[in-house]
Amino acid sequence: MTVPLPCRSTMLSHAMWQLRKLGSLIVLAAVAASGQIIGAAKAPSVSMAPAPLLSIRPGKPGSVELRFRITPGFHINSNAPKSEFLLPTSLKLDAPTDIVIGRISYPKGQEMTFPFAPDEKLSVYSGTFGVSVLVRPLHTVLPTKYMIHGQLRYQACDKAACYPPKTLPVKFEVRVTKAPRPARRNPAQSPHVHR
Repeated sequence: MTVPLPCRSTMLSHAMWQLRKLGSLIVLAAVAASGQIIGAAKAPSVSMAPAPLLSIRPGKPGSVELRFRITPGFHINSNAPKSEFLLPTSLKLDAPTDIVIGRISYPKGQEMTFPFAPDEKLSVYSGTFGVSVLVRPLHTVLPTKYMIHGQLRYQACDKAACYPPKTLPVKFEVRVTKAPRPARRNPAQSPHVHR
């Protein structure tokens, strides 16, 4: 008794079907793995909320509050870290001519401990925090809008490690309004009544 052998074209079709099935499994595995890698590699970052427009008169100081948000699961060193080896968060601003940047006020950091330094309390920011900037246009500045540019320098950490320092571009607008006109004085009146 002879067993019929499958024809050559049937064998090729079966082999092609298996290759396609294997190729589909490889593609699915690669997509799943890349999704896990992307999800696992969440990078620390800080973002800035849009700043309110500050309106001030020439020669008068005004304050603007800049709001920053840190990626959940991360923290950054405060402006006054407890160790000299930690990089403080700092804001550097470049103002146009005739605009003076005054005091930059940072919030107090939260004191926290972490597994990488269990015996040391570190001063950090997490979640959202604000930095207040005092701005004063000179008396001679023209009334218009001015853009202030700068950068926030920070070092982010999670519970296990710290990451290389980064900088975030910062910008906000200041509107210098016209100075009020000086009050007009009435001319001196004669003490005598005129008829």
